[in-house]
Amino acid sequence: MVVFITAQSSAADEEHGLKLGAVDYIHKPIRPAIVGRRVRNLVDLALRNRALKRLVHLAGLGEGIVLIEPNEGIVWANEKALALHNVSTVHELGQTPDGYRDRFLLRSLDGDDVSSQHYPLARLLSGECFDNMTLEARRRDNVSEGSWSCVHEVRGQALVDAQGHTTSFALVILDVTDRVRAEKRFDQTFDTDLAPAVICRLSDLHYVRVNQSFLDMTGLTNEDVVGRSIYTLDILAHAPNKAEAIENLRAGHAIARTEAKLQLRRGTRSVIVAGQPIDVGDDHYMLFTFTDVEPSRKAEASLRQSEERFVRAFRLMPIPTILAVRKGFQFLDTNDAFVSVFGYTEADVTAKSRSTLPIWAEPHAAYRIERELEKTGSLRNIEVQLITNRGETLDCLLSAETLEIAEEQCALIVIQDVSERIRSEVELMAAIETVMQDASWFSRSIIEKLANLRTRSSPRSHIGELADLTGRELEILALMCRGLSDGDIVKELGLTRNTVRNHVARIYGKADVHSRAAAVVWARERGFTGADYKLARAPR
Repeated sequence: MVVFITAQSSAADEEHGLKLGAVDYIHKPIRPAIVGRRVRNLVDLALRNRALKRLVHLAGLGEGIVLIEPNEGIVWANEKALALHNVSTVHELGQTPDGYRDRFLLRSLDGDDVSSQHYPLARLLSGECFDNMTLEARRRDNVSEGSWSCVHEVRGQALVDAQGHTTSFALVILDVTDRVRAEKRFDQTFDTDLAPAVICRLSDLHYVRVNQSFLDMTGLTNEDVVGRSIYTLDILAHAPNKAEAIENLRAGHAIARTEAKLQLRRGTRSVIVAGQPIDVGDDHYMLFTFTDVEPSRKAEASLRQSEERFVRAFRLMPIPTILAVRKGFQFLDTNDAFVSVFGYTEADVTAKSRSTLPIWAEPHAAYRIERELEKTGSLRNIEVQLITNRGETLDCLLSAETLEIAEEQCALIVIQDVSERIRSEVELMAAIETVMQDASWFSRSIIEKLANLRTRSSPRSHIGELADLTGRELEILALMCRGLSDGDIVKELGLTRNTVRNHVARIYGKADVHSRAAAVVWARERGFTGADYKLARAPR
């Protein structure tokens, strides 16, 4: 009896790397029982080959297939599966589960080594089928950084015979290396990006990722965001074009930058939000990025309040005050006190050049003040004469300080009218001069007070009196008033020349003078001529 069983490979089978036995035949007379068993085996082989053929067609050209027999281990693999393991023959896969494990190290995407019982081959041979097991494969003989590696997405399937019994297993392997590495790069960028961001899944509009910057900005936790829908955590609240933004979100279109307010546990936070659609694998997402405008909004509000306070203080200052451009000294604004004292309206003095301002009595005064302000940044009590709208000339003290307004260097000028004070001082000095023409009946202390009054407008910080001098200094001053030189004083008082010079220097310092003649004038202004001063001569 001769039995022919055909399991011929088609051209499509060979295209996918699958070659089946051409013809299996029996031509010797054998017992019927043996014939029956042989026929059943060949039929099972044909059925298994047809199942494997269907599996190859389902897998397509982009997937690798490894066939495993329960008793024989790895018996076949297509070229794609070999390439995904960086080998060229089935034998290099290790043939058995233990051999495969000895050659290849598998790790999860978290970097943990896969235990031996969880290797795909071990799971299949234990009767467990599975889907989408993602693992990184490396050669155990070279696991250094930069060595070969490949990320596999593996699913395990069983092949059955005509009676539905499992006869063998197949591993279907998809190369997802590029996708996983791109996702890893995206994750690293997303987590370390300084810009606050969240990722929303478009299928159900729930948040799936949030970076630390967003949590820091809002004060929320990861649990407060991930898993919630865009309707419960509304990141587009108060957006002027919210309806359009929601429509674009549902359609998976980009969302233009728009202002919004995030509702937080403690009030709201102003942000600018934009959305960019992204794809991760087969899933579609929207990446929302945020710009925190709350600090700038608060700064603007604080600046606005400061400006309002400055304007109010400027207007209410009781002395004439001017705001001018530092370069060119063009007046920008004047306060009410300026209008009251000088009589000019705002239109009379603002927006005019330095040379056309009617206020300066001295044509070059404004230029001189501008130069001084440019060098020092501030001025204090500069004497100037200013002309009022009525043609009256006022003696004034001018102080100025540089400040920046709207990125322009300006000067805040304060003017104090001292005309009345100077007039009173002049009248007092005239009276003092009249009285001192005959001062013989005044005591020395009164004369000194009057002399100090006469010089009080001097910029010097302190004017000494005769009472500040020691007895020896008074003796030397008396001789100076009599016209004696240092050498004559040495002979008169029996002192050394250096001692006399030191006393003279101290007299200069206390009187705030710099010459012998000035010291004599200073003494005579105080009624001290030295004529009647008794000297304590040193013993000869």
